[in-house]
Amino acid sequence: MNAEPLSMLKLVGDASIVVQLVLGVLLAASIGSWAIILGKRAVLARARAEAERFEANFWSGGDLGSLYRTLEARGGNSGMSSIFEMGFREFARLRQGGVPADQLLEGARRAMRVAQLKELDRLEHNLAMLATIGSVSPYVGLFGTVWGIMGTFVALGGVQQATLATVAPGIAEALVATAFALVAAIPAFIAYNRYADKVGRLEMRYDAFMEEFSSILQRHAGRPPAGEAA
Repeated sequence: MNAEPLSMLKLVGDASIVVQLVLGVLLAASIGSWAIILGKRAVLARARAEAERFEANFWSGGDLGSLYRTLEARGGNSGMSSIFEMGFREFARLRQGGVPADQLLEGARRAMRVAQLKELDRLEHNLAMLATIGSVSPYVGLFGTVWGIMGTFVALGGVQQATLATVAPGIAEALVATAFALVAAIPAFIAYNRYADKVGRLEMRYDAFMEEFSSILQRHAGRPPAGEAA
């Protein structure tokens, strides 16, 4: 009579408690990583779209003072809009306070840098978790595999004759942990590298905008406050 074919559910159900706990941890890690992946994908897509939209408005030739007032009234700005808003606000505040022209640009750049760091912190949130899942999951799976194989060989100690039919189920149960580990680690690694690259590109984009905006502010630093609309 043919042996009963092995199924994934049967292998998991017949595994030892330790291996089942390992599989549970890996399953939770996989679900958590996919939640982060999908959420981060939406966040980065919005950040890129917002940057493109803002740059189109900024370089349209309109009045920067009007653009600032529009953003301030809208509220909840992020990304490049937040960097511009913070820089313009600080520049106008220092200018109205009679700060020397050589200090206006420095103050505006500090404000923009703070806004940029906050934005980068928001974009990088949970990326470290993806890196952790991608690097730790294989070791967790290896532990489950080794434990399962050890259990199989211990069980074989009480068998008179070891055959493939007696060894295969235990080995298969152990290797399930390796499979779960790869399912958790591979998407997390790929997503981390991809999203880290996107965050890096956005950071360079923000740096370029800050330099360009600083040049505009520098040209207006020596003008009287009445002309601050730029």
